[in-house]
Amino acid sequence: MQNFDTIGELLRLNRPGMTLPRDLYVGEEAFRFDTEVMLKSVWLYAGTVAHVKKPGDWFIFELGSNQVIIVRGRDGDIRAFYNSCRHRGSRICETQSGSSARLACPYHFWSYGLDGKLLSARNMPEGFAKADNGLIPVALENAGGLLFVCLSDNPPPFGRAKVDMAEQIGLYDMSKLKVAVQDSLIEPANWKLVMENNRECYHCDQNHPELLKSLSTYGFGKGLPEDGENDVVDDAAFDQMLEAQRQHWMKLGIYHDLIEFPEENGETGWHRVARLPLAHGAVSQTVDGKSASRIPIWAHGLNEHSSLSVWTQPNSWHHFCNDHVVTFSLTPLSADTTLLRTSWLVHEDAVEGVDYDVDHLTAVWRATNAQDSYLAAVNHQGIRTDGYRQGLYSVEEKLVDSFKTFYVEASVKAFSAA
Repeated sequence: MQNFDTIGELLRLNRPGMTLPRDLYVGEEAFRFDTEVMLKSVWLYAGTVAHVKKPGDWFIFELGSNQVIIVRGRDGDIRAFYNSCRHRGSRICETQSGSSARLACPYHFWSYGLDGKLLSARNMPEGFAKADNGLIPVALENAGGLLFVCLSDNPPPFGRAKVDMAEQIGLYDMSKLKVAVQDSLIEPANWKLVMENNRECYHCDQNHPELLKSLSTYGFGKGLPEDGENDVVDDAAFDQMLEAQRQHWMKLGIYHDLIEFPEENGETGWHRVARLPLAHGAVSQTVDGKSASRIPIWAHGLNEHSSLSVWTQPNSWHHFCNDHVVTFSLTPLSADTTLLRTSWLVHEDAVEGVDYDVDHLTAVWRATNAQDSYLAAVNHQGIRTDGYRQGLYSVEEKLVDSFKTFYVEASVKAFSAA
């Protein structure tokens, strides 16, 4: 492939059950391949319906040199368009987010409706057709309130992921939520290392004291009984507790079998959905285990001792609690920097300082994000050395292996098609 001469060879060096070759993590060519080819061929998590709550609300999703406007129209539909004017290509939206009645280019003031149609363009020659000069659309899918985009001209089928996610996320009615806080953290590590760090809790016991106030490491790489794994850590007490929880969830009508990156059409799946018990009697993912907001976001109140976790390949993870939701997305910025965007959502009627305190709401994941940023950074630094060799995953890192397998298969397919 032109301009990506070494990528095919690096992909051929992949070994099942082992980490990637060094230059797929830290190489400039791999970064360009990821942002210009591979990541454009798959569905990427961009944000939630709460980020565009009202008609006219919009935000920007970025990948490499591409910017995408995600906007809610007057009809309530959410659409995506390239952030590029059809006149001479200027960016239209210049900030990360906003709200406006129409989208207006700051250069020559062409204006577009929230549906992307061109509304006005001054002094154009005879025969110019406004209908042929609307914004260029980008494929968008809504899975239970989570928004995904694909920058390919021929996006892959969204598949069963939409049904699987929407069915369980639907318990939380994300149309009734609002964004309480959003953080943007630039991590000094390659995006794949940030993702791999998220996909395991092999490191949690020694590194995440705040997180482990409410979360068990089971289900985050150690495995669950229905995984069918014989080589994961065995804990009869946990198994017994989980079974009791399942019976409780069945009575509530919220139980669902673990969905673990199911294959579809012979390809590795890209979504995982699991309800997991919270630890130490917690009812929310907070430092003290108590609710972060007084207003529940689902029908079962504030005293349920579980949360729903959703993971999608290749760039997101999400946690749904009784009282709030936390969503995470990754955007590669360079070969050695990654943007982690974290959003905390609460009920639309919740009032800051009355129903929730921002510090209490965000404490666990702000601490965990900072700790994970450090871990990904030292991992990146070590991989850059001549001493790095592809390493064998532990039995608690099977979700890391799932991510790596997805990355390699999607890369091989995109490389072959390009």
